Amino acid sequence: VSALITAATVLATLALAAAAVLLVRRALRRRRRRLRWPATVATVLAVVLAGTWAWAHLMLDRSGAARAIAWLDSDTGDWRRFPARPVPAGPTPLALRDAPLPEGALDGVPLPGGATSLSGLLEDTGTTAFLVLHGDDVVVEQYLNGSSREATQTSFSVAKSFDSTLVGIAIARGEIASLDDAVTTYVPELLARDERFADITLRDLVTMSSGLRYVERSMPWSDDAVTYYSTDLRAVAQRAKVVEAPGERWHYNNYNPLLVGLILERATGRPVADYLAEVLWQPMGAEADGSWSLDSEASGFEKMESGINGRARDFAALGYLFAHDGAVGGRQVVPAEWVHEATANDTTTDPAAHYQYFWWVDTERPGRFYAMGNHGQFIYVDPATDVVVVRMGDRYGLSYEDWPALLRGVADEVGAG
Repeated sequence: VSALITAATVLATLALAAAAVLLVRRALRRRRRRLRWPATVATVLAVVLAGTWAWAHLMLDRSGAARAIAWLDSDTGDWRRFPARPVPAGPTPLALRDAPLPEGALDGVPLPGGATSLSGLLEDTGTTAFLVLHGDDVVVEQYLNGSSREATQTSFSVAKSFDSTLVGIAIARGEIASLDDAVTTYVPELLARDERFADITLRDLVTMSSGLRYVERSMPWSDDAVTYYSTDLRAVAQRAKVVEAPGERWHYNNYNPLLVGLILERATGRPVADYLAEVLWQPMGAEADGSWSLDSEASGFEKMESGINGRARDFAALGYLFAHDGAVGGRQVVPAEWVHEATANDTTTDPAAHYQYFWWVDTERPGRFYAMGNHGQFIYVDPATDVVVVRMGDRYGLSYEDWPALLRGVADEVGAG
């Protein structure tokens, strides 16, 4: 059905462009010669733009540039556009109790931008889900702006925190030997492009200090667009360019999780989404089936930089797992040592105190950390007070710095209460 709609849209666009050309020509016959040149230029531009738009819609399954042109900036509805691999839930969901906080319990949370109430702020900022866990209790659960408990939320870069967790599990299972393994141990063909790839380790990837080139620009061929929209992300990962020595500078870079995906795929011998379902999604107690967006049907590679789709409660389950040293229901899902390493404020093996193994570190509150994704997706964790705060939304609605501060304030209030 979507293919028919796209084809009809393209044909309608071309028909309108042709009609515009005919109308302009007719108008030119009635006007003086001096108007013909600008009118002709305008007509040519209109035809070129219409043709480009039509080409982009016809090439959505074959070209990342076409997707960038047709879809423009990323948004939270993109999970419906990309193909996806299912991530089935297991038989035993995480057991949580509904225990709402009393009215006014969060009135002491500092609010940014002159907001007068937390609920109003959440509504106004495009929030779709807001959950707070305190131990096994769900003390806040709100769905706003047309969302619901059953609604699918999409992770954007929160997926990176799942990625590194899978690496930790793979190391514990012996499928990956060590974080200090060279990337070329698993992707040896990179050596043919640049021998310096032998110096880059998995640790360099998950700490965003690989030394790979990454330039953020709002263009269809920028690294941001290529690593998000490409229809063959395996090939994209292998085209990454080394520009500096690893381990010396923190630089947020989407080639890193793509290479992690290649390594996981080869080390485990299966699609990353299937591995996620078996070793993490089901054991941590996800209550519903999820999915992982793919680059294309033909390639079938998970969008490692983003694209895990599921319910808000199931994103909270990852936070719960990390708040409990990687254990849930008596099962050690993730090694406790990995949980501590992955979220530590530690610069002994990488250059950034605010970032560890694809997790952000709250340097304002020792021991706290969070996963963060574009448009304001967050899983904020305070293991000391056993508090997890999840915010999902259609847009940031606040400045980049305001959300971590707000979630920190919520955790402060709940933990103290």
